[in-house]
Amino acid sequence: MDRNTILFNSPDKGEQQTTEEILRTVYNALEEKGYNAIDQMVGYILSGDPSYITGHNNARNRIRHIERDDLVEELLRNFLKK
Repeated sequence: MDRNTILFNSPDKGEQQTTEEILRTVYNALEEKGYNAIDQMVGYILSGDPSYITGHNNARNRIRHIERDDLVEELLRNFLKK
């Protein structure tokens, strides 16, 4: 099944962001705050608990615009492409 990239409106600038851009933004925000970004993001994906994601740079709000099952699909798709 061929799927198009999903675009989301950025709450900060009114511009659209792809899932990949949102994930990178969230990753960078977690790193900037000194968290192990991968562990935190996995915790969020598995549990759905937004407290795993920092509010820094609006990361928590950004990631909540994406359904968790869509996140897993995107991650698997990109992993298997490489």
